[in-house]
Amino acid sequence: SKPWKTVGNCSKYTLIRSYSTTPVRYYLTPPQVNSILRANEYNYKVPEFDGKNVSSVLGFDSNQLPANTPIEDRRSAATCLQTGGMLTGVFDGHAGSACAQAVSERLFYYIAVSLLPLETLLEIENAVENGRPVLPILQWHKHPNDYFSKEASKLYFNSLRTYWQELIDLNTGETPNTKDALIGAFKRLDNDLSLEAQAGDPNSFVNYWVLRVAFSGATSCVAHIDGVDLHVANAGDSRAVLGVQEEDGSWTAVTLSNDHNALNENEVKRVVSEHPKSEEKTVVKQDRLLGLLMPFRAFGDVKFKWCIELQKRVLESGPDQLNENEYTKFIPPNYHTPPYLTATPEITYHRLRPQDKFLVLATDGLWETLHRQEVVRIVGEHLTGMHLHQPVNVGGYRVSLGQMHCLLMDRQARSASFFEDQNAATRLIRHSVGNGDFGAVDQERLSKMLSLPEELARMYRDDITINVIQFNSHVIAAYHRMGSGDSDAQ
Repeated sequence: SKPWKTVGNCSKYTLIRSYSTTPVRYYLTPPQVNSILRANEYNYKVPEFDGKNVSSVLGFDSNQLPANTPIEDRRSAATCLQTGGMLTGVFDGHAGSACAQAVSERLFYYIAVSLLPLETLLEIENAVENGRPVLPILQWHKHPNDYFSKEASKLYFNSLRTYWQELIDLNTGETPNTKDALIGAFKRLDNDLSLEAQAGDPNSFVNYWVLRVAFSGATSCVAHIDGVDLHVANAGDSRAVLGVQEEDGSWTAVTLSNDHNALNENEVKRVVSEHPKSEEKTVVKQDRLLGLLMPFRAFGDVKFKWCIELQKRVLESGPDQLNENEYTKFIPPNYHTPPYLTATPEITYHRLRPQDKFLVLATDGLWETLHRQEVVRIVGEHLTGMHLHQPVNVGGYRVSLGQMHCLLMDRQARSASFFEDQNAATRLIRHSVGNGDFGAVDQERLSKMLSLPEELARMYRDDITINVIQFNSHVIAAYHRMGSGDSDAQ
């Protein structure tokens, strides 16, 4: 038998060893679990006008749970004030959080500027030139922890201004295409990250910061929603999944992005085809780019983009902190014909239908633990409240009376006020970390996983960041009735 016993009723998780000579082991209480899970949750509801919501988006729920210390994931959401539509995205950092932080602050500005008509670009440039107030481009929807870097803001603005000046010079008079705007914004920002690191900055803090950004990396999955036009721009292994409610009330998951890693045969072929035949066995090795990097598309990561000479020159002239970092000095093996990595996104277009109820954007920390169909079921039942009314589903498995009792106890616990999450992203994180049998949350496992010390947590799970965007079916149906849903196909 187990060398410990449960004290009190089923809802308490304080376990005391039977042996008086061994220390007492404590699990987190349900309120403590909730405090951890809800620390970073955020939600936004699109405001109504004259009692009506005229947007195809009702609002969104967002949350993130760290495994790394500090967390390397980032998230963003904003409304485009000059062109309409909403942007939301998740960014999964690696080799530190610097690149994900920079991209989360800057990418939406690059996208918004790319979508602006010539007249608005000229108006903004004239205002800056003459020292007048500039038209606001974005309305951010941020959790207090989602900070912006004040020290680098001037550098960021100057790079963005150079970009819109070039858009003005190259303008053909045509209305910007969303797909081209998204691709152009991703590529331009990644190019600016590279150029800023090469040029350096007289401010020593900013100089070190831009180098940290360039030598770390970040994958990115972004959605742009305008009316019934949904575009997903993905670079890396985060994922976008659509929740569709069928006529019988059941839920179907529709994936709107492809993972850019070794599990994607087309992606492997693309990467291998971009290098000489002599490298076909070394470009992808042990399911990683050059045997090192799991995602095949990412921002930053100049170690996989710059030539060796440029890397050495920048490091030699850079601050001592950078030279003391073994990762930055290390040259990948079989590094002959860079760049090996790109930030160019893959674009997926979807015309929203009334049965499309929500979109889940999440970093790979979620998808490693929950199947997409399970994710959509959890969110769908959460939004409709159906999870408290449907029969317990065991998926055809034979279960003992004891197992069924546990499932029913779990349902009873979820119906209690402190278990019932108001935020759909929080609910997904609860299921992801406490993933138990038959789709239920294993409360003991959840408590154990959240109790892990910082140095152990990353061994068991990844950072998890989730945005759940809920669609307005009535507005989408009205678009279809009016026949105005063809505004920006592809």
